[in-house]
Amino acid sequence: MSLIVPPYPPPRYTEDEPEVSASLRRADQPADHDSFGLVQYHYLADQKKTDGDYGLYRVDLAAKAGGPGPHFHRAMSESFFVLSGRMRLYDGKDWVDGNQGDFLYVPPGGVHGFRNEGDEPASILMLFAPGAPREHYFEGLAHLGELTDEERAAWFFANDNHFV
Repeated sequence: MSLIVPPYPPPRYTEDEPEVSASLRRADQPADHDSFGLVQYHYLADQKKTDGDYGLYRVDLAAKAGGPGPHFHRAMSESFFVLSGRMRLYDGKDWVDGNQGDFLYVPPGGVHGFRNEGDEPASILMLFAPGAPREHYFEGLAHLGELTDEERAAWFFANDNHFV
């Protein structure tokens, strides 16, 4: 039986010999950014590390930590994989319960949201492709209260977050 397989992308590593370049991040490493003790961000593979291919983040949310309402991105897709707990995920039509092992893929332009409304903590993997400087976004959320409405709108626009 013959399967039609899409072609692989062109080689990006063209040296004759392989290199030692992998990096390991241990699960017990402290968060890279803590947002008021409610949300901890672990920068697993950021835009710089992946040369812009993707950004991968583990996000640990305290009980009732909330999260962003419906929004979309123009420049990147976003994916969510629930590692533990229960997350409310917005798929563009409805808020649904996301349980351990559930996955939500959102292409560029797709309306989505997520939040922890439960009495227990939750943890998710978030993947952005291509990679974007989301660390700047995550760390900047704490300063939104210091901005005027116009500055806040410009900040969200510059960070490719478009709320609906």
